[in-house]
Amino acid sequence: MPQLLILTLGLLPWIPAFLCGVTAAAEFEVLEGRPLTVPCHYEPQYASYVKYWCQGRMREFCTSLARTDEPHSTIPGEDKVRIYDDPVQLVFTVTMNDLKEDDSGWYICGVEIGGLWSADVVAYTDIEVIHGMSVVNDRLSGEEGSSVAVDCHYSKRYRESQKKWCRSGDWSSCLPTDSDGSYEDTSVAISDDRTGTFTVTLKRLQMRDTGWYWCSAGQQKKAVHVQVTPQPTTASVTPSQFVAHFPPPKPITKESWNSHGHILESLLVCCSIMVLVGLAILARKMWKLKRQDPLLRRIKKMKARHNEYSRDLGDLQDAAVIFHNKDSQEVQMH
Repeated sequence: MPQLLILTLGLLPWIPAFLCGVTAAAEFEVLEGRPLTVPCHYEPQYASYVKYWCQGRMREFCTSLARTDEPHSTIPGEDKVRIYDDPVQLVFTVTMNDLKEDDSGWYICGVEIGGLWSADVVAYTDIEVIHGMSVVNDRLSGEEGSSVAVDCHYSKRYRESQKKWCRSGDWSSCLPTDSDGSYEDTSVAISDDRTGTFTVTLKRLQMRDTGWYWCSAGQQKKAVHVQVTPQPTTASVTPSQFVAHFPPPKPITKESWNSHGHILESLLVCCSIMVLVGLAILARKMWKLKRQDPLLRRIKKMKARHNEYSRDLGDLQDAAVIFHNKDSQEVQMH
């Protein structure tokens, strides 16, 4: 029992580091001569505490490089490391400049707690400084006729080396930079800033440009893939694009009413004249129809008399025929 109590008391200072504390990326890889920024996130209860950055695997034997109460590098005569705390975002960042291969190793993001029974809250990260090349984006895509660019990073020892852009599998296609660190033709432009990056710009892309390429500095090279997509033939138009948008109607004001008053008056006069003309035409037609009524009655009477006369003549003709036929019968009898 006493041994268990002693073990518990021995582990007590380390409990906060496991329950809650600081988090950071487990490892980084960076080219020699280039800077590196490491974000270290912490819990809200540590916002007012001092943060630090040190080199080493164990806190007790860690070499302090920067502290938030001493924001610049603790190495005399150097300004290689900077630390900045943002308590609003709950993160402190560490920036290391001009890294060398011997800077590789373990580092600690720490929150200084202090006290006999409280250990510092820490996170460990491994930094490896290498020499060679790297690219931020090794997959480029562009439309036919457009341009794309890639940044090729190189380590410090290759600053004075000639830079090249080559088609993979064909070293005769390599385009080298000149003494000024540049190259340009109608399809490719290369520019070297001599500080760790040269930029390759592919202009007026064509479908045949699709494939693998190399960024090269000295004996180092990094693969980059370029994908060229065809231009769209016809732009598709959705029905919503034909919806007309009309401005809202303007309110009627006294000024606008006065400015258009003469137009309204003219319209009223024209309408009145048209109504009067229509009434006059209607009255004339009614008068003509009234004059024609007696004449129509006479014509109807004359037609009626003519029809009666025609019927009388028809009766007489029928009687004569009958009489003629009767005489014929008598003659035949005699």
